[in-house]
Amino acid sequence: MADRLYLLNPDWFDDHGGPWYCPPGAVIEGVLNLYPRLKDVTEVIRVDHPRPRAAVVAVVGEADQSCPMLVLDGQFDWPDALVSEETGARYLKDEAILPYWAARYGIGRPHP
Repeated sequence: MADRLYLLNPDWFDDHGGPWYCPPGAVIEGVLNLYPRLKDVTEVIRVDHPRPRAAVVAVVGEADQSCPMLVLDGQFDWPDALVSEETGARYLKDEAILPYWAARYGIGRPHP
């Protein structure tokens, strides 16, 4: 099993209008494009904005459905990982994904 990255599809509408995209997701998408080799070691799953997000719920439960979310494959210990109380899955969210990728795959880190 590879790490699984859940990203929101762009151009959704909600009560505030739209079309929208996810700013943290755009950062992650940008890093994926800067380092295409990440796509070889990460399963990318795109989900629609409305909740419940069934694909995310199936892995980490209903309590946390935010994206971007990287569900870790367990092959690389990462102390900063969150742990789902519902499923026990270890995962990272938003820009917390970037230091993990840097440590595991040797990509650059964001400038402070």
